[in-house]
Amino acid sequence: MFVIIAGAGITGKRITKILADNKHDVVVIDKEREVCDAVYAETGAMAVHGNATDIHVLREAGAETADVMLCLMRGHADNIACALLSKSLGVPRIIARLRDPHYEQAFNQAGIISVNVAGLLIDQIIMEVEQPEVRKVMTIGRGGAEIYAVKIPEKAKNAGLKIMEIANRPKFPKECVFMGVYCEKDDNFLIPRGNYTIREGDTVFLISKPQYIKEATDFLTKV
Repeated sequence: MFVIIAGAGITGKRITKILADNKHDVVVIDKEREVCDAVYAETGAMAVHGNATDIHVLREAGAETADVMLCLMRGHADNIACALLSKSLGVPRIIARLRDPHYEQAFNQAGIISVNVAGLLIDQIIMEVEQPEVRKVMTIGRGGAEIYAVKIPEKAKNAGLKIMEIANRPKFPKECVFMGVYCEKDDNFLIPRGNYTIREGDTVFLISKPQYIKEATDFLTKV
């Protein structure tokens, strides 16, 4: 997967290293030349010196062929500009750091995934990049918990298991609860009991504290 990261602060550097280690093609854009040099030295990722709010810089970084754009700059206006320009260049998946919650609805309507800085977790961002079949439905309790929809892929190792069996597996977090299942084959939504058997193509709805979502979705989507 080809990922461009706009902004190489603490979060941007950590995500660059994780994605590079996971064998993704990563290009970083930053306004500071020293930062670009440090990113290349530490991660091996290509770094473009420039402003990610400039469409010419985005093109130089390869935005027209990118799979994902991460807008992780310090200024919320910069992230908004980068996200909208990336969308205009045809980047199919855009994730933006959200500093002002008043912009969340606008981002959502534009098809841009926003991550609230108050709940910013590296694992959350990595999951958004690597698992497009997982989507956040809503945040509740002022960020204390989140509801995610997870589509069970074909040949998933845990397809065919009952919910009670999955919940009892050591690698499935106890803090994560199944609250609904949409059965695509039957076009039916149900509130599942523990004896419901998860099938390929099902979309399961999970409620959990944010820090446990990636662990749960990794488990459910593993093939």
